[in-house]
Amino acid sequence: MKPFVTHTGIAAPLLRRNIDTDAIIPSREMKRVSKRGLGEGLFAGWRYTLPGGRERNPAFVLNQPEYTGTSILVALDNFGCGSSREHAVWALAEYGIRAVVASGFGAIFHTNCIRNGILPVRLDEHSIEALAERVQQDPQNNQVTIDLQCCLVRCGDLLWPFSLEESARYLLLNGLDPIALTLRQRKEIDVFEQARRKARAWAYAPMEDCVEGVLL
Repeated sequence: MKPFVTHTGIAAPLLRRNIDTDAIIPSREMKRVSKRGLGEGLFAGWRYTLPGGRERNPAFVLNQPEYTGTSILVALDNFGCGSSREHAVWALAEYGIRAVVASGFGAIFHTNCIRNGILPVRLDEHSIEALAERVQQDPQNNQVTIDLQCCLVRCGDLLWPFSLEESARYLLLNGLDPIALTLRQRKEIDVFEQARRKARAWAYAPMEDCVEGVLL
């Protein structure tokens, strides 16, 4: 997973409340058994003119030329509410979204973001509106910088501090998911497993030495 330390990118205002995971990626778009290809279905109900189609809706913010290359979303309260589908975060990540700045998040979505390398930034609604207003003036030039080391969001001369749980911040700064974090203790795990094999050799006997689970 790519570490998130500092990121500067184009921010797209999506100033709606309660954007749920079915809006982020409709269930009809989840036809794959891997994470690949989900970016195409991101916001499919809004990006495209017809369900299941791929004709772009020119009114949707991500289809507008000035927001080409968007890597940050700016939204209102309760972003990512609804079902716990991790596909919503996978779709955002494949599209190229590195951070979502909102006044609130669905709890499971917030956790899924951190575990997949996307930074969820909480700002109050007044700050969200000020950030969106500045970005909309010239999206390509009024890019947003998010510094996770200093916990700051910057757009031109505007600056907002934010906070994030230290455990989540550590994972993102180091590009770790929980499995990768556990594997940092690989040597200690191996030592434990070797000692356990010696102490409980019967539990590790090859299956050919057993009959119906009983050691011969």
